Amino acid sequence: MKLGTPKESFAGEARVAMTPESAKQLQKLGYDCAIESGAGLAAGFSDTTYSDAGVEVVETAAALWATSDIIAKVRQPDATELEHLTKEKTLISFFNPAGNEEGMEAAKTKGANVIAMEMVPRISRAQKMDALSSMANIAGYRAVIEAGNNFGRFFTGQITAAGKVPPAKVLVVGAGVAGLAAIGTSTSLGAVTYAFDVRPEVAEQVESMGAEFVYLDFEEEQQDGAATGGYASVSSPEFREAQLAKFRELAPEIDIVITTALIPNRPAPKLWLEDMIAAMKPGSVIVDLAAERGGNAEGTVADEKVVTENGVTIIGYTDFPSRMAAQSSSLYATNIRHMMTDLTPEKDGQVVHNMEDDVIRGATVTHQGEITFPPPPPKVQAIAAKPKETVPELTPEEKRAQEAAEFKAQTKNQVKLLSIGAALILGVGLIPNMPASFMQHFIVFVLSVFIGFQVIWNVAHSLHTPLMAVTNAISSIIILGAVIQIGSTGAMVTILAALSVFMAGINIFGGFMVTRRMLAMFQKS
Repeated sequence: MKLGTPKESFAGEARVAMTPESAKQLQKLGYDCAIESGAGLAAGFSDTTYSDAGVEVVETAAALWATSDIIAKVRQPDATELEHLTKEKTLISFFNPAGNEEGMEAAKTKGANVIAMEMVPRISRAQKMDALSSMANIAGYRAVIEAGNNFGRFFTGQITAAGKVPPAKVLVVGAGVAGLAAIGTSTSLGAVTYAFDVRPEVAEQVESMGAEFVYLDFEEEQQDGAATGGYASVSSPEFREAQLAKFRELAPEIDIVITTALIPNRPAPKLWLEDMIAAMKPGSVIVDLAAERGGNAEGTVADEKVVTENGVTIIGYTDFPSRMAAQSSSLYATNIRHMMTDLTPEKDGQVVHNMEDDVIRGATVTHQGEITFPPPPPKVQAIAAKPKETVPELTPEEKRAQEAAEFKAQTKNQVKLLSIGAALILGVGLIPNMPASFMQHFIVFVLSVFIGFQVIWNVAHSLHTPLMAVTNAISSIIILGAVIQIGSTGAMVTILAALSVFMAGINIFGGFMVTRRMLAMFQKS
């Protein structure tokens, strides 16, 4: 079968759904690859690089659609492109099924199979195909870059001979993939970064990246988990009011706001209202990554930059991934390639559209002349882990009491062991006609066992491997005892002592050899 990629017809779109590298991987799955001439130029991939990778370069889009069994695209297909679909073809693309009923009806009428990349379920097995996350990661990074381009000051604070420059304060609303990428970029540039999300379980991720999580003193916040497959859900009116009140409190201090909040199959919620924009300082910037779905900020205009009366810039660009076309194309093409791997279980260049597979079923919006959107919930739910229970920190008095209790317990154990050893030695010594030489050897044996046990047992198990050299060196205690006894007049004692020296030597030298090999694994070649 042939997999073809046309040039994107959407104005300004620079991405391409197949790269020379992904084409090589697709050919290993048994597919012939074709691309429309010039499809990759805007992303930095010339026709020659495709030809060198074994890809057929087709002159026109019509010819490519006509000769390809599988079409891989980036943007939602337009009416002209949908006309090229037939019963034998499979289309893989962003498709916007929730807002594209006409497109689904057209695909149904044509009998084509359509896989919408934005519908890939967010389960662990499907992460490698999650094109939304790939593009959101780039969008979050680029949002900070665009904000910096329109912001009139440094991100990081500086103290110079000319004066002190305070750091910029950045608020990221929504800590999904795009939000976390924006947080990482903002903190790395030195800004004081705050983040808010309706899911409290993401607070740990936010704080681990150096940002401060904005908490609400509201009970429902604990109920809004990731129960919708990894996405945020609709909040109650009471929670929304508490959320907006917090944003109004923060607005006068924040220099840059990056909004990323989206709810599946719904318009973007309005979170940054006109009064908040009015409260911001002149020169502040809002980057609305939800602009394509109506925007989180009031006043956002899709694909435009607006400056308000009080000098706040609102950026509503919807093509952030396209502004980094080479990187976006590479990631998206990899997502497509992984999808094709799942569709080709035998690696024989033949598509097996298994509707029993959670990932394939979830992403399929039309199949064999039927509309299959919306899909059923996946059998494996993408539920976030519950936040760890915090252990209350002990007071100094409680710590001292705990240490005293542990010391008493250890002392009791030591006294018990010493008592047992003394009783054992006394009992053996009271045996009639017991040779003095035996008692000498027996006492050395008991002391060796006691000392060896105390030294080795008190080393934490987690340290046995990294401290192997030291713990094996401690085994020299056994050798010392054995060397003392090896000169004994008794044949049995001499034999046992010699065996002790031999086995302890293996332990010591073998331990050092293993440790050396382990350390060599971490050395740079």
